[in-house]
Amino acid sequence: MNIGVSTACLYPVETEKALLGLCEAGIDTLEIFFNADCEMNGSVYKEIKSIIKKYCPTILSVHPYTCALETMSLFGNYQRRVDDIMEVYKRYFEVMNELGAKIFILHGALKSAECSEELYFERYFALREKGKAFGVTVAQENVSYCKSGSLDFLINMKKSLGEECDFVLDVKQALRSGIDCFKILNVIGDRVAHCHLSDNTSENDCVAVGKGRFNFAGFAETLKKTGYKGGIILELYKDGFEKMSELKESVTFMKGFF
Repeated sequence: MNIGVSTACLYPVETEKALLGLCEAGIDTLEIFFNADCEMNGSVYKEIKSIIKKYCPTILSVHPYTCALETMSLFGNYQRRVDDIMEVYKRYFEVMNELGAKIFILHGALKSAECSEELYFERYFALREKGKAFGVTVAQENVSYCKSGSLDFLINMKKSLGEECDFVLDVKQALRSGIDCFKILNVIGDRVAHCHLSDNTSENDCVAVGKGRFNFAGFAETLKKTGYKGGIILELYKDGFEKMSELKESVTFMKGFF
């Protein structure tokens, strides 16, 4: 199982600098969070590819900054915006092809969005089909402030789409939604394709792994029972750790369980 770190951990450090820092630290499995269009074109993208060519990390997944637009674009009622965002995501898929990444992370519509589940699942499926053409899996993440923060929504999505949907399980987002992540695994675990892990304490719901109270042994065992074959990515916020060494220690800690 591939275990690594997201460049998002170092935000707001520029993506190429975050990538270089993680590579120089010896972390060989990564998720790239693209934060601007220029990072997928021109000189900045060339720098990103140069870093990857030099250090040869495995790029498991890509997280789009355009997730902030998905409510009004992909899941909105204005067809031109739907068409436009499909083209934007096509560029992500092209980049993923070039970098070898396989999982594209979708936040989806906000809870307040006027989008029926039927329409949501239809739009997700359309994007998924576009990803398939590039060998990319579009995976729905459970996000506390989005429709996907509801366990019922995730269950309905799986029921509606069956094997034509995949999920990203984010432990901190489950905690923020008030949902036991083990319960999520119990009901949609066979369709989970990717995991974002972190630890938590009574004061902070997102800290470096091994620094809190999360049951990693139980989580690893539950994943095993589902037949999980995806990767594990550490995704922290800047207040969840202090030094790069904590990210390396987190990877070593997780490798002990997975």
